[in-house]
Amino acid sequence: MSTTKTPRTSSAEPTGDSGAFAWLRALGPRGRRAFGGAFGGYALDSYDFFTLPLSMVAISAYFSLNSGQTGLLTTVTLVVSAVGGVLAGILADRIGRVKALMITVITYALFTVLCGFAPNYETLLVFRALQGVGFGGEWAVGAILVAEYASARHRGRTLGGVQSAWAAGWALAVIVYTLVFHFLDPDTAWRVMFWTGALPALLVIWVRRNVEDAPHAAEVRAASGERGSLAAVFRPGLLRTTLFATLLSTGVQGGYYTLATWVPTYLKNDRGLTVVGTGGYLTFLISGAFIGYLTGGYLTDRLGRKRNIVLFAVLSAVCILAYTNIPAGANGLVLVLGFPLGFCMSAIFSGFGSFLAELYPTAVRGTGQGFTYNTGRAVGAFFPTLVGFLADSWGVGGALVFGAVGYGIAVLALLGLPETRGRELV
Repeated sequence: MSTTKTPRTSSAEPTGDSGAFAWLRALGPRGRRAFGGAFGGYALDSYDFFTLPLSMVAISAYFSLNSGQTGLLTTVTLVVSAVGGVLAGILADRIGRVKALMITVITYALFTVLCGFAPNYETLLVFRALQGVGFGGEWAVGAILVAEYASARHRGRTLGGVQSAWAAGWALAVIVYTLVFHFLDPDTAWRVMFWTGALPALLVIWVRRNVEDAPHAAEVRAASGERGSLAAVFRPGLLRTTLFATLLSTGVQGGYYTLATWVPTYLKNDRGLTVVGTGGYLTFLISGAFIGYLTGGYLTDRLGRKRNIVLFAVLSAVCILAYTNIPAGANGLVLVLGFPLGFCMSAIFSGFGSFLAELYPTAVRGTGQGFTYNTGRAVGAFFPTLVGFLADSWGVGGALVFGAVGYGIAVLALLGLPETRGRELV
């Protein structure tokens, strides 16, 4: 387990450095390149994920799907992501963080493109599931890579910066979606959206040439002689941590993916907004998300990992209830509430990268983080499916309240986990 020691930094610069970008300077040149690779990988991971939710209405019409079948496309992605996350975590502990990162990026890019060629619903479901293998592993591997370069003092802000890439990729997907669906027929546009998922291939070339594992972490893994294995994170010393960290991840991601999957459909069908209107509303949601990631990263260093999660779990649940109970016709209020909703449900994730990394020793950090984060995502994925099946009778807005339940689960899970702010990675 990690211990509370004087923070070790991979940079030659003093740990007392202050200022808005002290966390970035403290990484050093190699750490900043690692940050760039992880940021780009996660942004494009987000982009490839959102090609589906944004295209849901067109895909549903093209294949004549009901709400349950449509929701299953997201659920299968997230469920299979658990497998991908575990495999990527084990690979990261065995072959290194950078090599595992490249494998995950290539995997999610390939199967996103293939989704655009799917001739029927069943094939699309299979390709989307396989996309989940790469999707599940990228964040955990990238977060660990950067966490092992970051000092304990700045780790929350540094990983919050990586997390903000999700909003950047989401924003890019909305921009491309708005343009593609404006100029092309919906039956063609949804395929084009998936084909643009080939973009991450360019990132892999850059990562291969410029990014390497943190030297200290690589030395620790080599010296330990322990190879990453799933059994290692269920040993007596780590069993409690693994169970409660998985429950925490389940709650937070159950709430988040309910919103991320169904808000575009809610805005279009329940609120009656056009494609351009939906993009406008999502601009406020995504802007709030980006600022939320950065703010949450700062607060997780100031308040601690657990307090940051509790604060934004409560605020996210309140936002969901407010967002889905706005009277008909009050679309201006929906616009205003989109910003705090995106802010709160994103800020809660900012501490995850540092928190999970600090809960596990270097030799099994990839396996532990990959398993807990992605198993939680897989179980939490059933929240969007439940919303899909209830949408026909409750309406999407009414069914979205199940997202608030997830945040309650997350708060309870924290009772079984220690505070890790300030811990050195060993």
